[in-house]
Amino acid sequence: MSRQVVRSSKFRHVFGQPAKADQCYEDVRVSQTTWDSGFCAVNPKFVALICEASGGGAFLVLPLGKTRAFSHPEHREAPVSLASSLQVWEIPDGGLTLPLRESVVTLEGHTKRVGIVVWHPTAQNVLLSAGCDNVILVWDVGTGAAVLTLGSDVHPDTIYSVDWSRDGALICTSCRDKRVRIIEPRKGTVVAEKDRPHEGTRPVRAVFVSDGKILTTGFSRMSERQVALWDTKHLEEPLSLQELDTSSGVLLPFFDPDTNIVYLCGKGDSSIRYFEITSEAPFLHYLSMFSSKESQRGMGYMPKRGLEVNKCEIARFYKLHERRCEPIAMTVPRKSDLFQEDLYPPTAGPDAALTAEEWLGGRDAGPLLISLKDGYVPPKSRELRVNRGLDTGRRKTAPEASGTPSSDTVARLEEEMKKLQATVQELQQRLDRLEETVQAK
Repeated sequence: MSRQVVRSSKFRHVFGQPAKADQCYEDVRVSQTTWDSGFCAVNPKFVALICEASGGGAFLVLPLGKTRAFSHPEHREAPVSLASSLQVWEIPDGGLTLPLRESVVTLEGHTKRVGIVVWHPTAQNVLLSAGCDNVILVWDVGTGAAVLTLGSDVHPDTIYSVDWSRDGALICTSCRDKRVRIIEPRKGTVVAEKDRPHEGTRPVRAVFVSDGKILTTGFSRMSERQVALWDTKHLEEPLSLQELDTSSGVLLPFFDPDTNIVYLCGKGDSSIRYFEITSEAPFLHYLSMFSSKESQRGMGYMPKRGLEVNKCEIARFYKLHERRCEPIAMTVPRKSDLFQEDLYPPTAGPDAALTAEEWLGGRDAGPLLISLKDGYVPPKSRELRVNRGLDTGRRKTAPEASGTPSSDTVARLEEEMKKLQATVQELQQRLDRLEETVQAK
């Protein structure tokens, strides 16, 4: 690989710093599923990860600072649902005190397992999902209905990745048919596509980066891992193509639009590579690589507003090991403790710029930007309300909010309580018998 360094870049000396042992999340049994995904999602309040459980569908959600609670069963959530459905859950600001058993809304429309779920970057309650049925659905979570469908005529084979453009006007997809497509989802039209961006047969990943460009990761014919940068208006040849190594793990790209840095993390790797994207040739500049001893099973990426700006932290990853989650801070070395404005331009805030209706009506808008100069305090969560009266005709199973439980609900809860009491009594009897056996010996 040709390792060209941007000599004048302020990010040349970025380095990774793993968290101390007491700041890691212990006793995490990460899912053994073979799907090429990060298995971890992070925001300034919570970290969520997919964990191993019989039957699948189990996940953990904890406040960021609560690193030692994974061993307690009351923090383990195992939603029971069809593999082809999506469930949206609402986590209280202070975290969970009781197990969640009912989602806010269940979205049904896929016929096979759902592997990709991505929120719209600027429109409220707009969610995209892609399944093994080769179908992409765009949902209005506020009504529990699928409002847009991209069928298998657009993607004839398995969809590997989907990414929204910064303003949410377009999506970029990679598919098993070896094509990368730029799609206008509201019209259902393919704006541009590239056949075989990488010559190898392994999966390709594609994400939008700055100035309408896309970045792809894939494999060469000789199974060498590659990263390429493309101009969506001229997809004949890449702006830059670099070969990395011969490892077999699919590279997952994470792009930071504030710094124009892209981070590449491979499942099974023990390193994170990072590159800077510029508007002039050679466009894609290798910066450095963070390495550790243990390989990663997955990776989460913190939004910019969740970082410690007083420590010049420009990115933070949550690396999944076999039984723990380890935060890794990417830091620019600076001597001053003052706020570094060149490192932290206004960044995307948590508020939506558009309603779902406005976006569906054809409006586009960039994210609402906020300053990090005085730090960021996460606001209180707003309750998600599902209005079934606005259904557009597609099936949904969102429960109506009600002030008092129905008689059927009370009866069901009483029956469940009786079963639980019987189970506890049986377990207590078994424990007593075991104690008697031990004492007899």
